[in-house]
Amino acid sequence: EVQLVESGGGLVQPGGSLRLSCVASGFDFRNYVMSWVRQGPGKELEWVSSINSVGSTPYYADSVKGRFTISRDNDKNTLALHLNSLKTEDTGMYYCARPAGGIRSVTGTRGRGTQVTVSS
Repeated sequence: EVQLVESGGGLVQPGGSLRLSCVASGFDFRNYVMSWVRQGPGKELEWVSSINSVGSTPYYADSVKGRFTISRDNDKNTLALHLNSLKTEDTGMYYCARPAGGIRSVTGTRGRGTQVTVSS
């Protein structure tokens, strides 16, 4: 059974930072592209970032480029997302995902999510 478990969310002021983590199990993690997607209040699911299977190539949505950094450790089956210079519009539930479609897909298997709230 594929399992993705996120952690690291919280309440942070604008301009602050967070580090999200995801532990994967139940599949051969090193063979898959992995992603982070998010859903803000009253908004649709939005693709945030992806990384290729070996961890050499990251991809970012324009809205987070230059502020967020995705990484993975294939020996530990973990995926991470560093969030810097956070804005109120970054508020939402963040999901670790194994995308079913392409790099920017929001479909596929997701964890339960971790809440990020950016507020002063």
